[in-house]
Amino acid sequence: MTKVITYGTFDLFHEGHYRLLQRAKELGDYLIVGVTTEEYDQARGKLNVMDSLMTRIENVKKSGFADEVLIESSPGQKALDIQKYQIDIFTVGSDWAGQFDYLKEYCKVVYLERTKNISSTMLRAQRASICRIGMIGTGRIAERFIPEAKLVSGINTEAVYNPHLESGRRFAKRWEIDAYESLEDFCEAVDAVYIAAPHETHYQYIRSALKHGKHVLCEKPMALRKSQAEELFEYAKEQGLILFEGIKTAYCPGFTRLLGIACSGMIGTIRNVEACFTKLENPSHRELTDERYGGSFTELGSYVMLPIIKLLGSQYQELRFECIRGKNGLDLFTKAFFTYPEGMGTATCGLGVKSEGRLVVSGTLGYIVVEAPWWKTAYFEVHHENPQDVEKFSERFLGDGLRYEISDFLSMINGNSRSEYKLTRGDSTALAGVMERFLEVEGRG
Repeated sequence: MTKVITYGTFDLFHEGHYRLLQRAKELGDYLIVGVTTEEYDQARGKLNVMDSLMTRIENVKKSGFADEVLIESSPGQKALDIQKYQIDIFTVGSDWAGQFDYLKEYCKVVYLERTKNISSTMLRAQRASICRIGMIGTGRIAERFIPEAKLVSGINTEAVYNPHLESGRRFAKRWEIDAYESLEDFCEAVDAVYIAAPHETHYQYIRSALKHGKHVLCEKPMALRKSQAEELFEYAKEQGLILFEGIKTAYCPGFTRLLGIACSGMIGTIRNVEACFTKLENPSHRELTDERYGGSFTELGSYVMLPIIKLLGSQYQELRFECIRGKNGLDLFTKAFFTYPEGMGTATCGLGVKSEGRLVVSGTLGYIVVEAPWWKTAYFEVHHENPQDVEKFSERFLGDGLRYEISDFLSMINGNSRSEYKLTRGDSTALAGVMERFLEVEGRG
């Protein structure tokens, strides 16, 4: 008898799960299915699991393919289970290709082709369905989005649109999704749209997606003018749609905790916020060659402005910029200075000048410091007048961090507004206003 084993979360049991179990069963005579616990899912970075462990086990049993079901609760269990149950074949979906090759020491390893564009037909009687999301743009951030989205239960990336058709087709082939030549056809195929296209295209793509009745998650900067941001948010509200700006730092647990502590009075009244984010970009990339919409501030400014706007607000009295520019006039290094009635903020960013990237929040009783990369906040310290009085805080930061904004976006779509405070409509509008001012000062407005 040939024994086969597979593992999974099996949340919101759908056609893709059914077909994977069916093909796993066809590999042998006896199929064992391991279903992960909520705690293990969280530990390995999967967010937003909706069904209970017992519901997920019951759904696996109802498929009729599992001869035996066991619970997976810890790392390293797979190798032990294979030996314990004398397994001949270990199998999982092809999206995990190569990651379980170490198990070949114990049995044969088979990666099954995934079910393209799963259907939520099997979920219609349940409280939630799978959100089909499509991507506009195929650049570097888009490449990071799909692996992160796979770790958020209840969402599935199914389509891509790029006006450069060959780029869209290559991207679709790599990630086993559908490429569309028409924006209209693309919008018809999905429930929500993720926009990762060049900055200057965001406004029109958002408008188009909203007009097609689609929820939108758009990479920063969402808009380059304050009036555009206000218009888009108002239209989304009128249509009952979610419009979300994708500044991943805003949704990370560590940054959220930092803001809470900063506002708790632990460091007194906040008087100064200094944020710096620099990286050395390839001079041939769009960020340093697009003479109208490139440069350090349009690329990284949203990150460094975020803590200033969140902690000191959008009602600054003065705003000025100082830049170091390259030969083509684009800013290689920029400082934005915000002056408030009783405070100040400095946002520093660079693509051609490297500096120490840290976040410092200064108050009347102490200060908070987060070393680079603070935009992926995992650890920070609270210091007081006594140098021995240091409080240390840490939070997990999983993967590239995009899974947090995807999870909150999906929660908002499903009617849960508890994440709305993390990056409000007012915050995004204020950020767009600063970006507009910068482009005007630079003569690029």
